[in-house]
Amino acid sequence: MDTMRERFASTVSRLLDDDPRLAVVLAEIGVAGFADAQRAHPDRVINVGIREQLLVGVGGGLALTGMRPILHTFASFLVERPFEQLKLDFGHQGTGGVLVSAAGSYDWPAGGFTHMSPGDIALLDTLDGWTMQVPGHPDEAETLLRHAAAADDDAVYVRLSAHTNATPRAITPGRFLTVREGRGGVVVAVGPMLDNVLAAVEGLEVTVLYATTVRPFDEHALRAAVGTDVVLVEPYLAGTSTAAVNDALADLPHRVLGLGIGRRELRRYGTIDEHLAGQGLDPASLRRRISGFLAR
Repeated sequence: MDTMRERFASTVSRLLDDDPRLAVVLAEIGVAGFADAQRAHPDRVINVGIREQLLVGVGGGLALTGMRPILHTFASFLVERPFEQLKLDFGHQGTGGVLVSAAGSYDWPAGGFTHMSPGDIALLDTLDGWTMQVPGHPDEAETLLRHAAAADDDAVYVRLSAHTNATPRAITPGRFLTVREGRGGVVVAVGPMLDNVLAAVEGLEVTVLYATTVRPFDEHALRAAVGTDVVLVEPYLAGTSTAAVNDALADLPHRVLGLGIGRRELRRYGTIDEHLAGQGLDPASLRRRISGFLAR
């Protein structure tokens, strides 16, 4: 199976052939995946070098001309480092584009904390109007990327990861998918957390909603689920979507437990699975935390 980043490069390279509005802007990272596309479309595959603020500025400028820019680098360099440019060159200017990140919260532990961005969704959520997609499988990533590229002027963030679920789901952009139903509470599994959540709740009477679009938050699906005890399991900063759940259930008595990446930095390299265990996001830890919350 190819990775999400490999699927991103192959999918967007094909889209460049079909849609003259599209342009890809890179900052060294990911250049090799677009080598053929750059030869075919030298004016629409742009590498600005290791200059992430310029990456966003060029993307915003292309959007002002009517192009649909697709920007790509690691999440820490795409959202955190050039945040002021995102705020001004897209938000203030009222332009749209597609930001596609990699590395996420713990994808490359050997890269250290400079290459991790557990706060990317929370930070981008301080800006108005962004659609945020968190696929859990390369097939889902392709679906979401095609949908984002075809949009007119929406601002879309697609968070790719090396952490994936074993099989894709039949997702619909903008909607949660009901994976199973129960009457003992609701667990919202975001993107690559679905497999661990399903293993954790085996035998428990809970509903599992699968979220690959986290903004806008699918309030309708949450309200339609049976139960007002809600557990969020997110592959980024814990509690990022707690306010969204509270808003969705504002007129109902409810409880929320937000699970995800903690604020304490894990100062070890290890593997993705070891980072998940260290954050209490492995199946055994999730089962203990979810069942403990629902039993109270």
